[in-house]
Amino acid sequence: MHINPDLFILPRTPGQIVWDYRQHKQFELSLEYSTRLAQLIDNPEAFDNNNTIDIQFLNTGILTTAKQDTTEWGWDELSKIFHIGTKNIPCEHVPQNIHEWSRHYLDHCNEVLAASTPGSELTHRPASELITLPAPSGLPVDSLANALVSRKTCRSFTGEAMSLGDISTLLYLSLGYLKEREDAIDETVAEGLGARRSSPSGGGLNACEGFLHVQNVDGLEPGVYAYHPADHALSFVNTLPGSPLGQLLCGQHFINNLPAGLFISARFDKLWWKYQHSRAYRMAYVEAGHISQTFQLVATALGLSTWLTGALTDDQVEKLLGLEDSAEQPLFFVGCGQSDGQVMCKELKALLDNQGPLQ
Repeated sequence: MHINPDLFILPRTPGQIVWDYRQHKQFELSLEYSTRLAQLIDNPEAFDNNNTIDIQFLNTGILTTAKQDTTEWGWDELSKIFHIGTKNIPCEHVPQNIHEWSRHYLDHCNEVLAASTPGSELTHRPASELITLPAPSGLPVDSLANALVSRKTCRSFTGEAMSLGDISTLLYLSLGYLKEREDAIDETVAEGLGARRSSPSGGGLNACEGFLHVQNVDGLEPGVYAYHPADHALSFVNTLPGSPLGQLLCGQHFINNLPAGLFISARFDKLWWKYQHSRAYRMAYVEAGHISQTFQLVATALGLSTWLTGALTDDQVEKLLGLEDSAEQPLFFVGCGQSDGQVMCKELKALLDNQGPLQ
């Protein structure tokens, strides 16, 4: 007898949850069942055909009669659990043609819309304190092709102030609800889901939000601001911490004088509202990636250099953004400013120059 290798155990007083993450099945175990499972983990050969609990473990797949091959993943077991646990969306019936799919999807949407819609605003974004941004300016002709060719990650910034106009354009084209697309919304779009951004979003939910980290922007006091896409406005969230920006980004101190950056967060409550399965978690990162790339291309078209990272000191960032113990979580950071165009910071370059070429 063998223990299913795809189990993840969660302690939940007064018992524990056993999650078969490959098969998307969960079992709640009492103390008696938990104790017996621990004994079988220690010695699977202790399986007893006359023990009711052992038979139930076998029937549910917690135990298997044959040893199962495990995926060779490397050291990071957590990413393996995440990846496999979000594969193969559970589906009672796979539509066999477009007509079945249409009926199934419509039924699903009606069921989702019957539930309460997640609030569009959170308490840390008081509408009475909005800072209206100037109208976003146009970009140069042929700017997309030039931006795609010119975009690169820089790690050496001058700290020179950015204009509020450039900030407005960046936020509107990256995260704003585009006024230019309002006439393109048809009657099939559910109420409350009509807003359109420049980047695609899973289910049209626009689950990602943005927090502007300001160090040197003309017309804005240093601090952290929440962006309100429907109003194209900002609201003040927090003052900057005493520690430098790099401390929030896992010690990447070459970025300390970045004039402005964007923390991209995800509203998981929105995702779970429509997609009640683990795979929805992947879509948050896909959407954050779309927004990050759009931000970089717009910044490049504006003549700015960009830098990005997924290395966040999460607890500190959550506290700064007011997202502690929240269903909204920060995922990514992208920033921009004037730069000398260097891919590496001068300190690292000096070390490499002294050391000689890498072997």
